[in-house]
Amino acid sequence: MTNLLLGILLAAAVGCSSPSGNDTAGATDAQTTTNAQQTPGRNDRNEAAVMPGIEVLASDNFSQLKGKRVGLITNPTGIDNSLKSTIDILHEAPSVELTALFAPEHGVRGDYVAGAAVANEVDAKTGVKVYSLHGKTKKPTAEMLKNVDVLVYDIQDIGTRSYTFISTMGKAMEAAAENGKEFMVLDRPNPLGGNKVEGCIVEPGCFSFVSQYPIPYIYALTPGELAEYLNNEGLLAGGVKVKLTVIPMKGWSRDMTFADTGMPWVLPSPHIPTPETALLYPATGIMGELDYVSIGVGYTLPFKLTGATWINAQRLTEKLTSLSIPGVEFRPIHYKPFYAIFKGENLNGVEIYITDPEAAPLSLIQFYIMQELAAMNPAKKAFAAATQSRLSMFDKVTGSTKIRQLFGKNYKVSDMQDYWNKDVEQWIAKTRQYQLYK
Repeated sequence: MTNLLLGILLAAAVGCSSPSGNDTAGATDAQTTTNAQQTPGRNDRNEAAVMPGIEVLASDNFSQLKGKRVGLITNPTGIDNSLKSTIDILHEAPSVELTALFAPEHGVRGDYVAGAAVANEVDAKTGVKVYSLHGKTKKPTAEMLKNVDVLVYDIQDIGTRSYTFISTMGKAMEAAAENGKEFMVLDRPNPLGGNKVEGCIVEPGCFSFVSQYPIPYIYALTPGELAEYLNNEGLLAGGVKVKLTVIPMKGWSRDMTFADTGMPWVLPSPHIPTPETALLYPATGIMGELDYVSIGVGYTLPFKLTGATWINAQRLTEKLTSLSIPGVEFRPIHYKPFYAIFKGENLNGVEIYITDPEAAPLSLIQFYIMQELAAMNPAKKAFAAATQSRLSMFDKVTGSTKIRQLFGKNYKVSDMQDYWNKDVEQWIAKTRQYQLYK
């Protein structure tokens, strides 16, 4: 979609990266990823307003998988509303032959730490062979697929392009097409909803695992809808097309927050502990790639903060508040990171509150922060001390070299916001035909 600074640089090199060079598709530590955070008071999956694809599939007695050898791409977020793993559901289903598992970053059970290459192994619980898609190999090989008829994908996404699980999905679709296999997506909600679109489409020279396909930064599609778009628009490598089936959710609508779904949230990576963090990830993650301020990774509020030793917290809060950014409020905060950038240092800055997710220009929040910091501290402008590798990563995450060029002239949001959102209306019109939900 990348991790945590050090872990993130590593993760980007190995393959799975996210914005903010601070949390890759997942930056995880094994214990955190396996601990699901359930919606308070919800123990009966029938109480949930939304049934994820895996439950819809099960309700039809797995008929779409009968007689087929199944390879499953998943991680701890692949669960039903009772928190049961899709791995175990498919393995126990009498009509399903689960022959292989495919592991993105952190592994299918969440037992690999951030940046670690995932090994080919055998799943201890089911005895099914696990193939790594996070290491030297990011795309299933013909050998991996020899005992598979259909690849099934079930991972919770967070709706932002640089969160790399969607890159894993696309590459797996390519592999399935190239090897004559079917592909199935068990659909899940987009926690940013189905209407918010922000950011330009990725431009030549900026494609990478954090910007794998020409889509906006915030793209307003579910994994199943995105799979349909990539497949039907010929955007998979070589223009290949796969035989694709999407098992849609029941009960989801485009205006839903994740809380509205009644579904349990399992953190897809350690720095996305709650659905609210998914809203904050696009608000600070791009800025986090520059390593010049803390964005809360390493503290208890990942992606929710901006802090540094040289920031005047009260003044920055006042300046940001005076901008009257829709749907956003700020307050001064003082904190000391436990790890990552500025570990053990006393930092001053702002805490970000998204009060109206629909109205808030999520991805522009960090640019407003960089604008006001540049005005307050001309010697600390965002790009001034960044290394070339950090600047390159910034461009890959934004998907364009123009954003840095336009913003860097005067450090004014007004200089880049039109270019940043130039593709929004076209994207909305083009993807309407792929929407599976109203």
